[in-house]
Amino acid sequence: MQTRIDALEKIYQAFALATAPYRSGTACETGCAFCCTDAGRIDCTTLEGLRIRGRMCKMPRPRQLGLKKALKRDMQKRESGLPSPCPFLMKNNACMIYPVRPFACRRITSLHRCAHDRPPLISRQVMAIAEKVIADLQRLDDKGYSGHLSFILHMLDTPRFLATYQAGDFKPEEIMAFGKTHRIVINRMVVTPSASPPT
Repeated sequence: MQTRIDALEKIYQAFALATAPYRSGTACETGCAFCCTDAGRIDCTTLEGLRIRGRMCKMPRPRQLGLKKALKRDMQKRESGLPSPCPFLMKNNACMIYPVRPFACRRITSLHRCAHDRPPLISRQVMAIAEKVIADLQRLDDKGYSGHLSFILHMLDTPRFLATYQAGDFKPEEIMAFGKTHRIVINRMVVTPSASPPT
């Protein structure tokens, strides 16, 4: 699993390098959290979720408990079709998990300051590269899933699912009901196969 997580970081780094020429002059800065509150779903793969979960487990116990409550609230709002800010967004608009944030957060850099009537403006070149990276991430996590951050973390918090996933087993029937109602994607069903990913 660590080999896959290392590969995940390399994919992030390659994206940052490839898109650097198109990111100069972007309006994003520390404390700007429009994408964390108003820009829609924050999706991730199960591999990204596992990495985030590992980060959470190293946090002080009170913060872990607070996050679990925030994630549960986010799930309930999302299930009701209501907007919800990212559970990892702190009061000062900083990200609690910035070093391990998912690709959904990494790919958005707006060319202007965002507002309710001005959604993020992203370079076409960055968007095109990001689409390929999403496929790479799903291919890397070929026995995993993709979906909204809170839903993926909920799945990983289920002992049976976590054990199956960490063992490298693939049992989509175990999450079929939850997957259908929460728009969970089976990674291997949406990407073309390539050489076997690292184990």
